[in-house]
Amino acid sequence: MSRVIELTDQELTEVLQLINQLYGYDFTGYASASMHRRVYRFMHASGLNTYDDLRYNLSEQKATFEHFLEFISVNVTEMFRDPEFFKTIKEEVFPRLATYPLIRIWHAGCATGEEVFSMAILLKEAGLLERTRIYATDINPVNIEKAKKGIMTLQVIKDYTANYIKSGGSKDFSGYYTALYNNALISKELRENILFSQHNLVTDQVFNEFQLVCCRNVMIYFNKGLQNKVLHLLHDSLAPLGYLALGPKESLLFTDIADRFEVISPAFKIFRRNQ
Repeated sequence: MSRVIELTDQELTEVLQLINQLYGYDFTGYASASMHRRVYRFMHASGLNTYDDLRYNLSEQKATFEHFLEFISVNVTEMFRDPEFFKTIKEEVFPRLATYPLIRIWHAGCATGEEVFSMAILLKEAGLLERTRIYATDINPVNIEKAKKGIMTLQVIKDYTANYIKSGGSKDFSGYYTALYNNALISKELRENILFSQHNLVTDQVFNEFQLVCCRNVMIYFNKGLQNKVLHLLHDSLAPLGYLALGPKESLLFTDIADRFEVISPAFKIFRRNQ
Protein backbone atom coordinates (compact mmCIF):
# COMPACT_ATOMS: atom_id res chain seq x y z
CA MET A 1 0.00 0.00 0.00
CA SER A 2 1.35 3.41 -0.96
CA ARG A 3 2.31 5.85 1.75
CA VAL A 4 0.57 9.22 2.08
CA ILE A 5 3.00 12.06 1.46
CA GLU A 6 2.27 14.95 3.83
CA LEU A 7 1.62 18.30 2.19
CA THR A 8 4.07 21.14 2.52
CA ASP A 9 2.78 24.43 3.92
CA GLN A 10 2.66 25.85 0.40
CA GLU A 11 0.75 22.85 -0.95
CA LEU A 12 -1.76 23.07 1.90
CA THR A 13 -2.28 26.77 1.20
CA GLU A 14 -2.89 26.03 -2.49
CA VAL A 15 -5.42 23.29 -1.66
CA LEU A 16 -7.33 25.58 0.68
CA GLN A 17 -7.33 28.36 -1.93
CA LEU A 18 -8.66 25.89 -4.50
CA ILE A 19 -11.49 24.84 -2.17
CA ASN A 20 -12.40 28.47 -1.58
CA GLN A 21 -12.49 29.15 -5.33
CA LEU A 22 -14.52 26.05 -6.22
CA TYR A 23 -16.85 25.65 -3.26
CA GLY A 24 -16.84 28.96 -1.37
CA TYR A 25 -15.49 27.54 1.90
CA ASP A 26 -12.62 29.55 3.36
CA PHE A 27 -10.40 27.43 5.62
CA THR A 28 -7.31 29.61 5.26
CA GLY A 29 -7.73 31.01 8.78
CA TYR A 30 -7.75 27.62 10.48
CA ALA A 31 -4.77 26.76 12.68
CA SER A 32 -2.08 25.31 10.41
CA ALA A 33 -1.03 22.33 12.57
CA SER A 34 -4.64 21.22 13.06
CA MET A 35 -5.42 21.56 9.36
CA HIS A 36 -2.32 19.56 8.38
CA ARG A 37 -3.46 16.71 10.66
CA ARG A 38 -6.98 16.66 9.33
CA VAL A 39 -5.97 16.80 5.68
CA TYR A 40 -3.49 13.98 6.27
CA ARG A 41 -6.19 11.81 7.89
CA PHE A 42 -8.55 12.61 5.03
CA MET A 43 -5.98 11.66 2.40
CA HIS A 44 -5.20 8.41 4.21
CA ALA A 45 -8.89 7.49 4.53
CA SER A 46 -9.57 8.38 0.89
CA GLY A 47 -6.60 6.63 -0.67
CA LEU A 48 -5.12 9.90 -1.92
CA ASN A 49 -1.37 9.67 -1.50
CA THR A 50 -0.02 12.86 -3.05
CA TYR A 51 -0.75 16.54 -3.43
CA ASP A 52 -1.59 15.96 -7.11
CA ASP A 53 -4.07 13.19 -6.20
CA LEU A 54 -5.78 15.44 -3.69
CA ARG A 55 -5.94 18.47 -5.95
CA TYR A 56 -7.25 16.49 -8.92
CA ASN A 57 -9.99 14.73 -6.95
CA LEU A 58 -11.13 17.94 -5.24
CA SER A 59 -11.30 19.66 -8.62
CA GLU A 60 -13.13 16.91 -10.48
CA GLN A 61 -15.41 15.27 -7.90
CA LYS A 62 -17.73 17.21 -5.61
CA ALA A 63 -18.22 14.04 -3.57
CA THR A 64 -14.54 14.22 -2.63
CA PHE A 65 -15.06 17.70 -1.21
CA GLU A 66 -18.17 16.61 0.70
CA HIS A 67 -16.12 13.82 2.26
CA PHE A 68 -13.33 16.30 2.96
CA LEU A 69 -15.78 18.58 4.76
CA GLU A 70 -16.69 15.78 7.16
CA PHE A 71 -13.04 15.49 8.19
CA ILE A 72 -12.53 19.24 8.58
CA SER A 73 -15.66 20.00 10.59
CA VAL A 74 -15.45 18.83 14.19
CA ASN A 75 -18.22 16.54 15.42
CA VAL A 76 -17.09 15.76 18.98
CA THR A 77 -20.24 16.40 20.99
CA GLU A 78 -22.60 14.91 23.55
CA MET A 79 -25.70 15.89 25.49
CA PHE A 80 -25.00 18.03 28.56
CA ARG A 81 -21.29 18.04 27.76
CA ASP A 82 -19.59 19.83 30.68
CA PRO A 83 -22.63 19.49 33.01
CA GLU A 84 -21.49 22.31 35.29
CA PHE A 85 -21.61 24.66 32.32
CA PHE A 86 -25.29 23.91 31.76
CA LYS A 87 -25.98 24.23 35.48
CA THR A 88 -24.35 27.67 35.43
CA ILE A 89 -26.38 28.73 32.38
CA LYS A 90 -29.55 27.69 34.18
CA GLU A 91 -28.65 29.54 37.37
CA GLU A 92 -26.95 32.66 36.00
CA VAL A 93 -28.48 33.25 32.57
CA PHE A 94 -32.02 31.85 32.58
CA PRO A 95 -33.35 34.34 35.17
CA ARG A 96 -32.36 37.17 32.82
CA LEU A 97 -33.75 35.40 29.75
CA ALA A 98 -37.04 34.95 31.59
CA THR A 99 -37.59 38.73 31.47
CA TYR A 100 -37.94 38.69 27.66
CA PRO A 101 -41.31 38.02 26.00
CA LEU A 102 -39.52 36.24 23.14
CA ILE A 103 -36.15 34.57 23.66
CA ARG A 104 -33.74 33.96 20.77
CA ILE A 105 -30.77 31.64 21.21
CA TRP A 106 -28.11 30.77 18.64
CA HIS A 107 -25.99 27.62 18.82
CA ALA A 108 -23.18 28.31 16.34
CA GLY A 109 -21.25 25.24 15.24
CA CYS A 110 -23.94 22.90 16.58
CA ALA A 111 -22.50 19.68 15.04
CA THR A 112 -25.24 17.02 15.23
CA GLY A 113 -27.37 18.88 17.75
CA GLU A 114 -26.71 17.21 21.11
CA GLU A 115 -25.95 20.45 22.97
CA VAL A 116 -28.94 22.11 21.32
CA PHE A 117 -31.30 19.42 22.59
CA SER A 118 -29.70 19.77 26.02
CA MET A 119 -30.50 23.48 26.06
CA ALA A 120 -34.07 22.78 24.96
CA ILE A 121 -34.56 20.36 27.86
CA LEU A 122 -33.38 22.87 30.44
CA LEU A 123 -35.52 25.61 28.88
CA LYS A 124 -38.56 23.35 29.11
CA GLU A 125 -37.89 22.61 32.76
CA ALA A 126 -37.56 26.34 33.43
CA GLY A 127 -40.87 27.04 31.68
CA LEU A 128 -39.15 29.03 28.93
CA LEU A 129 -39.17 26.74 25.91
CA GLU A 130 -42.54 27.78 24.48
CA ARG A 131 -41.37 31.39 24.03
CA THR A 132 -37.88 30.51 22.85
CA ARG A 133 -36.64 30.17 19.29
CA ILE A 134 -33.38 28.27 18.99
CA TYR A 135 -31.32 28.72 15.84
CA ALA A 136 -28.77 25.94 15.42
CA THR A 137 -26.20 26.21 12.65
CA ASP A 138 -23.19 24.31 11.36
CA ILE A 139 -20.87 24.53 8.38
CA ASN A 140 -21.48 20.88 7.46
CA PRO A 141 -24.84 20.10 5.78
CA VAL A 142 -24.48 16.42 6.75
CA ASN A 143 -24.46 17.43 10.42
CA ILE A 144 -27.53 19.59 9.93
CA GLU A 145 -29.54 16.81 8.29
CA LYS A 146 -28.64 14.42 11.09
CA ALA A 147 -29.53 16.98 13.76
CA LYS A 148 -32.94 17.62 12.18
CA LYS A 149 -33.82 13.96 12.62
CA GLY A 150 -33.08 14.03 16.35
CA ILE A 151 -31.98 10.39 16.41
CA MET A 152 -29.10 8.98 18.44
CA THR A 153 -28.07 5.52 19.57
CA LEU A 154 -29.37 4.10 22.83
CA GLN A 155 -25.78 3.19 23.70
CA VAL A 156 -24.97 6.81 24.55
CA ILE A 157 -28.15 7.52 26.51
CA LYS A 158 -26.76 6.13 29.77
CA ASP A 159 -23.89 8.64 29.69
CA TYR A 160 -26.23 11.43 28.62
CA THR A 161 -28.55 10.63 31.53
CA ALA A 162 -25.63 10.88 33.97
CA ASN A 163 -24.61 14.23 32.45
CA TYR A 164 -28.20 15.46 32.70
CA ILE A 165 -28.36 14.65 36.41
CA LYS A 166 -25.02 16.38 37.05
CA SER A 167 -26.31 19.48 35.24
CA GLY A 168 -29.15 19.76 37.75
CA GLY A 169 -31.88 18.21 35.62
CA SER A 170 -35.00 17.61 37.68
CA LYS A 171 -37.10 15.16 35.65
CA ASP A 172 -36.95 11.61 34.35
CA PHE A 173 -34.59 11.86 31.38
CA SER A 174 -36.35 8.98 29.60
CA GLY A 175 -39.34 11.28 29.17
CA TYR A 176 -37.41 13.33 26.62
CA TYR A 177 -36.98 10.60 24.02
CA THR A 178 -38.70 7.57 22.53
CA ALA A 179 -36.80 4.30 22.21
CA LEU A 180 -36.90 2.87 18.68
CA TYR A 181 -35.07 -0.45 18.45
CA ASN A 182 -31.43 0.54 19.07
CA ASN A 183 -32.04 4.28 18.73
CA ALA A 184 -33.54 7.14 20.70
CA LEU A 185 -35.72 9.80 19.05
CA ILE A 186 -35.72 13.20 20.78
CA SER A 187 -39.30 14.24 21.50
CA LYS A 188 -41.11 16.41 18.97
CA GLU A 189 -41.94 18.95 21.68
CA LEU A 190 -38.23 19.67 22.15
CA ARG A 191 -37.46 19.79 18.42
CA GLU A 192 -40.30 21.98 17.16
CA ASN A 193 -38.82 25.28 18.43
CA ILE A 194 -35.41 24.57 16.90
CA LEU A 195 -34.45 25.75 13.41
CA PHE A 196 -31.43 23.88 12.04
CA SER A 197 -29.68 25.48 9.07
CA GLN A 198 -26.28 25.73 7.42
CA HIS A 199 -24.15 28.76 8.30
CA ASN A 200 -20.46 29.49 7.84
CA LEU A 201 -18.96 31.57 10.67
CA VAL A 202 -16.03 32.53 8.45
CA THR A 203 -17.90 33.94 5.46
CA ASP A 204 -21.57 34.47 6.44
CA GLN A 205 -23.08 37.47 8.19
CA VAL A 206 -25.27 38.35 11.17
CA PHE A 207 -28.81 37.03 10.60
CA ASN A 208 -30.68 37.90 13.82
CA GLU A 209 -30.36 39.46 17.27
CA PHE A 210 -29.99 37.01 20.14
CA GLN A 211 -30.16 37.07 23.92
CA LEU A 212 -27.75 34.10 24.13
CA VAL A 213 -25.13 32.84 21.69
CA CYS A 214 -23.35 29.54 22.37
CA CYS A 215 -20.24 28.92 20.27
CA ARG A 216 -18.37 26.27 22.20
CA ASN A 217 -15.25 24.41 21.08
CA VAL A 218 -15.37 25.83 17.56
CA MET A 219 -12.74 28.58 17.58
CA ILE A 220 -9.99 26.47 19.13
CA TYR A 221 -9.28 25.36 15.55
CA PHE A 222 -8.95 28.93 14.23
CA ASN A 223 -5.87 31.11 14.19
CA LYS A 224 -5.91 34.32 16.26
CA GLY A 225 -6.96 36.54 13.36
CA LEU A 226 -9.92 34.37 12.47
CA GLN A 227 -10.94 34.06 16.13
CA ASN A 228 -11.06 37.83 16.36
CA LYS A 229 -13.15 38.08 13.18
CA VAL A 230 -15.67 35.49 14.37
CA LEU A 231 -15.93 37.07 17.82
CA HIS A 232 -16.87 40.36 16.15
CA LEU A 233 -19.65 38.48 14.33
CA LEU A 234 -20.88 36.93 17.57
CA HIS A 235 -20.77 40.29 19.36
CA ASP A 236 -22.78 41.94 16.61
CA SER A 237 -25.32 39.09 16.80
CA LEU A 238 -26.06 39.79 20.48
CA ALA A 239 -28.69 42.12 21.85
CA PRO A 240 -27.39 44.64 24.41
CA LEU A 241 -26.75 42.73 27.65
CA GLY A 242 -26.97 39.45 25.71
CA TYR A 243 -24.86 36.48 26.79
CA LEU A 244 -22.01 34.74 24.99
CA ALA A 245 -20.83 31.23 25.93
CA LEU A 246 -17.50 29.87 24.69
CA GLY A 247 -15.69 26.56 25.16
CA PRO A 248 -13.39 25.87 28.13
CA LYS A 249 -10.22 26.45 26.08
CA GLU A 250 -11.53 29.58 24.34
CA SER A 251 -11.22 33.15 25.53
CA LEU A 252 -11.86 36.81 24.78
CA LEU A 253 -8.38 37.67 25.98
CA PHE A 254 -6.04 39.08 23.34
CA THR A 255 -8.99 40.13 21.15
CA ASP A 256 -9.83 43.75 20.46
CA ILE A 257 -13.40 43.40 21.82
CA ALA A 258 -12.66 42.01 25.30
CA ASP A 259 -13.67 45.33 26.86
CA ARG A 260 -17.12 45.08 25.27
CA PHE A 261 -18.04 42.21 27.58
CA GLU A 262 -18.50 41.61 31.28
CA VAL A 263 -17.29 38.27 32.64
CA ILE A 264 -20.19 36.36 34.20
CA SER A 265 -18.40 33.04 34.80
CA PRO A 266 -14.63 32.85 34.26
CA ALA A 267 -14.70 29.11 34.93
CA PHE A 268 -17.26 28.34 32.23
CA LYS A 269 -16.45 31.17 29.81
CA ILE A 270 -19.80 32.95 29.99
CA PHE A 271 -19.81 36.65 29.15
CA ARG A 272 -22.40 39.41 28.87
CA ARG A 273 -22.27 42.06 26.20
CA ASN A 274 -22.18 45.66 27.42
CA GLN A 275 -24.79 48.17 26.31
